[in-house]
Amino acid sequence: MTSLLIKNARCIATFDNPDPSQASELRDASVLIRGHQIEAIGAADVLPQTADAVIDARHHLVIPGLVNTHHHMVQSLTRAIPEVQNAELFGWLRGLYPIWAGLTPEMVRVSTQIAMAELLHSGCTTSSDHLYIYPNGVRLDDSIEAAQAIGMRFVATRGSMSVGQSQGGLPPDRVVEQEAFILKDTQRLIESWHDTSHGAMVNVAVAPCSPFSVSRDLMRESARLARSYGVRLHTHLAENDHDLAYSQAKFNCTPTQYAQDLGWLGPDVWHAHCVKLDDEGISLFAATRTGVAHCPCSNMRLASGIAPIRKMLNAGVPVGLGVDGSASNDSAHMVNEARQALLLARVGRAMQPPETRMGSDGQQRTFFGCDLGPAEMTAREVLWMATRGGAQVLGRSDIGHLAVGMCADLALFDLNTLGFAGGAVHDPVGALLLCSSPQAAYTVVNGRVLVRQGQLATLELGPLIERHNQLALQLTQKTL
Repeated sequence: MTSLLIKNARCIATFDNPDPSQASELRDASVLIRGHQIEAIGAADVLPQTADAVIDARHHLVIPGLVNTHHHMVQSLTRAIPEVQNAELFGWLRGLYPIWAGLTPEMVRVSTQIAMAELLHSGCTTSSDHLYIYPNGVRLDDSIEAAQAIGMRFVATRGSMSVGQSQGGLPPDRVVEQEAFILKDTQRLIESWHDTSHGAMVNVAVAPCSPFSVSRDLMRESARLARSYGVRLHTHLAENDHDLAYSQAKFNCTPTQYAQDLGWLGPDVWHAHCVKLDDEGISLFAATRTGVAHCPCSNMRLASGIAPIRKMLNAGVPVGLGVDGSASNDSAHMVNEARQALLLARVGRAMQPPETRMGSDGQQRTFFGCDLGPAEMTAREVLWMATRGGAQVLGRSDIGHLAVGMCADLALFDLNTLGFAGGAVHDPVGALLLCSSPQAAYTVVNGRVLVRQGQLATLELGPLIERHNQLALQLTQKTL
């Protein structure tokens, strides 16, 4: 097996401890990779000095590859559409469903690779994707094959919509599918693509889209199917106030009660957003170890609100980060997503009422939100969510931190760049989140260098972008 040595790194943040404040941060250290796994990690003068390939990391921060727990990659074709730039979730969806009805297999393949290229350039090595619309012969296989070509580790979720507007759902009838076909195709995909081995490059999950686009029967049957194959479950939940109102009007319950009734709580389930998760919901999620994909940029872009992430973490809810679709975030930069999660948590806490607490002097004091906000989220906590937390949410014990035997998924950031000036000299890890969000200098997936010196190594990016832009225009001109 070939070997790769990442040599003399300024700092390696391993996140090898479940407590982000206790994880090892090694200075002047190296990582030796053999094949697809980490063989050794430690002081540079102790590890070997040569390998089949060597990356000089003397000016770099090395972290575990970032893990993206929620995305809609085809939406890269519909970024910044003027008609929905100022819409909330339901209006935004109503404006975009007719456009997405024109998707083709080529559009799915090209947009998936564009989204993955963007993620890889930001140091992301594993991503899930929630494809829930299948017009014109589109199949989830198109996304999986695109991922294999670019080399990214992929959790492909077979999304679905089965309740159209004529039945009280949100999507137009022409973009929904028959439930029997959805279940049959989902079974086919699991049997064809899902890999349970250590270091698997493709996992498949079962992912009916949302309470307002599928039936309760499909939710129940999807859960049964997933558990019969031992695969994970994913959907959207409690994203904004209209989402809450729909659940109350249609099902006479909260989104969490809806999920509980249908068997959609458990350690094999993760829900996207959960912005409006109440205290009862947080307790149920924590007790069942149900995961959450936190998507701060999308939640801000659509004015959905501020998810109670600190409450979730304190209660023991598994939380990872997601960039969400590139038409509700308009970016797929995982470091920036982590930075926004940090800032949003702090400003969210600052907006809450004052609290009376015991001060360090032993006296009761009134603390304003601005006093308590900075401690709501630290740089290391949010980077933990973006790595180890995301791995936990996706059910992967072989990624998310750096240790011997783990998958060789790493991201390297050049600390001798303008954005880090005056920051990395004090704290490289803190600077990654607090300074301007950088692109990765190197991104390694499964022991393979996919981004080298800031350039994608597996595909020629220029022609891919050109074709993507042509397809984006072609898609929108059909409907606008």
